Amino acid sequence: MAATSGGKTYHHGDLRNALIGAAVDLATEGGPERVVLREAARRVGVSPTAAYRHFAGRGELLRTVRSHARRRLAAAMERTAAREPGADDPVLAAERRLAALCRGYIAFALEQPGLYRTAFHTVRPAPGHGSAADPPTEEPECRAFALLGEALEVLGRFRTPSGTASRPAACAAVWSAVHGLSLLLLDGPLRRLPARRRDAVVETTLAMVVSGTRAL
Repeated sequence: MAATSGGKTYHHGDLRNALIGAAVDLATEGGPERVVLREAARRVGVSPTAAYRHFAGRGELLRTVRSHARRRLAAAMERTAAREPGADDPVLAAERRLAALCRGYIAFALEQPGLYRTAFHTVRPAPGHGSAADPPTEEPECRAFALLGEALEVLGRFRTPSGTASRPAACAAVWSAVHGLSLLLLDGPLRRLPARRRDAVVETTLAMVVSGTRAL
C-alpha cells in the first residue's frame, strides 16, 4: 500500500485506477477542461513521470474519463426508468419508459454538469499526432443513445409490424430533443429559469417527444 500526499492510499499496481478516479473528480468539479494528467498525478501523490507510464497523455486520460461519464449517464437514465410505475397497457408502459429515460438524461445533465459536459467532449489530438480527432471506431456506441433506441424499438413493435419507430432518424430526433434541452438549461437562455418553470419545460418537452413517436 502506498500513501499519497492527499491522505488517500492506493495499492501498488493500481495507480491507473487511482489516476482515473482523480481525473473523474476533476471532471466532476470543472468539466473536461479540468482533466489534466499532471493534476491527477498531483492529487494521487505521484510524479507526472509515474502517471505517464499509464497514460500516453491528456487525450488518453480524457477519453477514459469520458467513457466513465457516459456510463454514469446511462446508469442514471436506467435508475430513473426503474422507478417509473408500470402500466397494464404495454404501449403506455413503453411510453412511460421512454419518457423516464429522457427525464433521467436531463436530470443527470443538471445534477452533474461537469461529467455531462465531459461525456460529449471532443478530444483534440496533441500537436504532432495527426489531425483526426475521435475516430468513430475508438470506443463503443454511447449507451445513452442505445437506451433511447431500445425504448423506441419496443414502441415500434407495438405500433407497426416492422417496428419503424426504431429507425435511426427517430432515435436521433429524440436524442436531439433531450440533449438540446439539457444544453439550454445548463448554458443557454433557459439556465436561469426557476425550478418550477424548468420542470414544466422538461415535462412539456417529454410529452412532445412521446406524442411525436405516435406519428411514426
